[in-house]
Amino acid sequence: MSHEEGQLFSFGRGWMLNRLWIKFKRSLKYWYLRIIRIKAPPHSIASGLAVGVFVGCLPIIPFQTIVAVSLAFVFRSNKIAAALGTWVSNPVNVPVFYYGLYLVGKCLVPLETASFDPGHLALADMLKLGWELVLVMMVGGVIVGIPASIATYFISLRLIQIYHDRRAEKRRLRKLRKV
Repeated sequence: MSHEEGQLFSFGRGWMLNRLWIKFKRSLKYWYLRIIRIKAPPHSIASGLAVGVFVGCLPIIPFQTIVAVSLAFVFRSNKIAAALGTWVSNPVNVPVFYYGLYLVGKCLVPLETASFDPGHLALADMLKLGWELVLVMMVGGVIVGIPASIATYFISLRLIQIYHDRRAEKRRLRKLRKV
């Protein structure tokens, strides 16, 4: 057996990391295509994503999706995109993400608060630690959420417009071939 053949069945240290990276890339592509293929105007989808990302930056677990969809109704944005946008803070990254919100808020709000506890990430748990902690994290969430949602809106709007333009061009070319 050559060295190259042996690599097919190698389960060294990098194997698991490589497998996780492949799964991450597939998942990212899946959600990208799912968002882009929503049948709605590009502005509606982009604003829905922006609303979802903004709400996803707020420390209001388990209410993020409800608040995002409600705001999507108010702003006449796509509700599915808003719900998907809240996944900017997900179970994998929420402890680190919330700690970042805590640090940003702590820099701006000079209140004595309980220290950040990654074991208490739900809104009700944080309220038990004190309203000051929730206020600090809300301020951090708003400060992080505003630029994140603005960037999300413009980047996703452009990507969705490119996708729709390419799809329209493909349809036009198919119709020409049929005639």
